[in-house]
Amino acid sequence: MVIHMKTTLNIDDSVMQRLREEAARRRTTMSALVEAGLRRVLAPEVPASEPDELPPLPTWDSGGHLVDIDDRDALYRAMEEGA
Repeated sequence: MVIHMKTTLNIDDSVMQRLREEAARRRTTMSALVEAGLRRVLAPEVPASEPDELPPLPTWDSGGHLVDIDDRDALYRAMEEGA
């Protein structure tokens, strides 16, 4: 059995306008959007291991610059020596 409760909320006019527009864009009701938003806010926090959180990018020590890339001749010499 599903129980729905009617209530009154005071919502800023600009937020209400955005809510109307978003509901129309999604072809749903304002009530459905508000309920979805409240469920999201009230849901337990997602643990850090969830897929939404990206792992840190790898880091490494490159050992320093071998050549100034603005010096084309030095760059070509370094590429030839490394081959």
